Amino acid sequence: MTNEGGVALTLSALSKRYGTTAALDNVSLEIAPGECIALVGESGSGKTTLLRTINRLVDPDKGSVLLDGSDVRGLNVFDLRRSIGYVPQDGGLMPHWRIARNAGLVPWLKGRSDHHQRAIASLTAVGLDPDIMAGRWPHELSGGQRQRVAIARALATSPSCMLLDEPFGALDAITRSELQETFLRIRDESAFTSVLVTHDLREAFLLADRIAVMRAGNIEQIAEKDELRSAPATEYVAKLLKHLEMSAV
Repeated sequence: MTNEGGVALTLSALSKRYGTTAALDNVSLEIAPGECIALVGESGSGKTTLLRTINRLVDPDKGSVLLDGSDVRGLNVFDLRRSIGYVPQDGGLMPHWRIARNAGLVPWLKGRSDHHQRAIASLTAVGLDPDIMAGRWPHELSGGQRQRVAIARALATSPSCMLLDEPFGALDAITRSELQETFLRIRDESAFTSVLVTHDLREAFLLADRIAVMRAGNIEQIAEKDELRSAPATEYVAKLLKHLEMSAV
């Protein structure tokens, strides 16, 4: 797949209903190559549903998702998911696999003979010493270490796109800060396109190039943090920003 238009991801007029609830209501979004977009908003605002339309964990009722110009519905779903890095909140590690095998899962599924070498390289990239960690089991690691392995697994095939669904939400403050710094460093080194779901507006300001504020299946505003602060588009966005300012006092 090639990208001739300077857009890595195009989400066009996406709608998704669960019964009478509109999880997505005609949502459109364009993401540039190498850009990080944060999706923020309350629980039930549609953040995770929007994220999962990209790797087809959710298929929209209407609309389309283009990855590097190709409609994801025309791609083999397994190949698609193996080409996109994905980090869920709980890490999703295989409990019966050692850490190196977990980290090398995707290149192994893709039939790469260098899957172990890629696992070792990605563990190193996220700040885990393979000599110490590679042979351990997931239950022997801390929550922060397990999330580092989940990020390493997502990185192991050098994806052009990474999806992160509340990847740091369940961690203590110190571990969360360390992993945020790791993510910023890896982004700088690898320049992949990324979509980050978070409840934390402060985290969005730290990690993302632009922030999309979602509410009731819609994007209320998408902007860089300075614009968001200086010109909130709706009362809801202004309320979120006020809450952020009060919590920082």
